[in-house]
Amino acid sequence: MSASYKKLWKILIDRDMNKSDLIRLAKITSNIVAKMGKGEDVSMESLRKICIALNCEIGDIMEVNGEGEKNNQSVII
Repeated sequence: MSASYKKLWKILIDRDMNKSDLIRLAKITSNIVAKMGKGEDVSMESLRKICIALNCEIGDIMEVNGEGEKNNQSVII
């Protein structure tokens, strides 16, 4: 499974924010944002901080794609 943070990037655009603004507002590191930019996993704590900072739910900022997985389990967020 892979994570997609396209929804987060769209929120930032809609709110006229950049990644540096997100780092400051959510009090996360640039490494976390870099991982998200590559579609890599980040901690739930980081996702929680982002959701609190942007006043949104986790499903508003990410989705899990199961394409290319060996087993066909679905994940609903």
